Amino acid sequence: MSSKNVIESVYEQVLKRNPGENEFHQAVKEVLDSLIPVIEENPQYVDSRILDRIVEPERVLMFRVPWIDDAGKVQVNRGFRVQFNSAIGPYKGGIRFHPSVYLGIIKFLGFEQIFKNSLTGLMMGGGKGGSDFDPKGKSNNEVMRFCQSFMTELCKHIGADTDVPAGDIGVGGREVGYMFGQYKRIRNEFVGVLTGKGLQWGGSLVRTEATGYGLVYIVDELLKEKGESFEGKTVTVSGSGNVAIYATEKVQQLGGKVVAMSDSNGFIYDPQGIKLDTVKQIKEVERKRIKEYCTIHTSAKYTEGCNGIWTVKCDVALPCATQNELDGASAKALVKNGCKVVAEGANMPTTPDGADIFIENNVAFLPGKAANAGGVAVSGLEMAQNSQRYAWTFERADAELKNIMVNIYKNISSAAEKYGKKGNYIVGANIAGFVKVADSMLAQGVI
Repeated sequence: MSSKNVIESVYEQVLKRNPGENEFHQAVKEVLDSLIPVIEENPQYVDSRILDRIVEPERVLMFRVPWIDDAGKVQVNRGFRVQFNSAIGPYKGGIRFHPSVYLGIIKFLGFEQIFKNSLTGLMMGGGKGGSDFDPKGKSNNEVMRFCQSFMTELCKHIGADTDVPAGDIGVGGREVGYMFGQYKRIRNEFVGVLTGKGLQWGGSLVRTEATGYGLVYIVDELLKEKGESFEGKTVTVSGSGNVAIYATEKVQQLGGKVVAMSDSNGFIYDPQGIKLDTVKQIKEVERKRIKEYCTIHTSAKYTEGCNGIWTVKCDVALPCATQNELDGASAKALVKNGCKVVAEGANMPTTPDGADIFIENNVAFLPGKAANAGGVAVSGLEMAQNSQRYAWTFERADAELKNIMVNIYKNISSAAEKYGKKGNYIVGANIAGFVKVADSMLAQGVI
């Protein structure tokens, strides 16, 4: 059977076994399609059914999460943890609280996490978790009661050397704190079982900034290879959450000008450059909508509908909001306006046709499993600090993060070139992430 036929057979089985899980299908197809030249050179992967095994989670947990709201009424949500692959280390991946969460989303994120974690060079396997609980509009006590109920079940399946969750959409420092407290209460042990903890009780400096900073570090390395820098570049950043804010901060530190940001309602365009202190006040302190920016800065314009942000002329585009936010039409608009680099700060924010358009038009496209690996990289560094019972300085953690992101760029670039796809960083990221995991699986036997 040819390598292409092997890939098609594995993908058909994924569709058959996982009906209706579109995001998971999309993620698997992107990875498998990249691996054809690797399979041709390494028949042992086929003989040992590595592909068949790597698309199946090692363990899927789905459980009921009952909790009591402030009115005294019982509410019921659904919790998930997908422990996808532990070939190179304990499962590692965030927990997402959002109404859109279902098994397919968690499997998509967990599958991506395998390769993202592999690319960091750290000893972390892939996993992901979450719930369809929505923390928005809930009181602190309601969030606490939910988190305690969620962790009461999850604590049976995680541990510092087994599975180390972190935050994600809807799960910040507050939620991590409540979950950690409940884990400690039940298990009677203070260990690094969660990352994203408070600095006073085991957290790491740079963790808040990590995904945004890491995104900019990898783009900066790409630009340096081309003899360029962020100095004088115009940048658009979708989203206005943690990743978008700190990507904007680092771009500005490196001399670039961010002119647009967004939220789920619309986007702001400020030709004079986004005033980040205002955005932080609106989004992190007041927790209001991004349009409030325009009441403070009259140079800015607000437009309803977040997709319009991709019509703003820019040199570099950083999608940092959510999956599939940048489609084919948006990709064409960016190409038409002269955008030269697109790097994903969110998980799979670009649709497959959008990614194809960038590659066809020689736009350097850095996929999320490489470009947004900074968050999990610093989570891994937090795990190391917890094991040492020692906290690093901001400068050391930041330097380690930058080094990891620079190495990711070099590894995905060389992998793409080795297999005849120079400049195709999707292929490079998938191959570089896959080979390390596949070889580890081979070494450990059929498990």
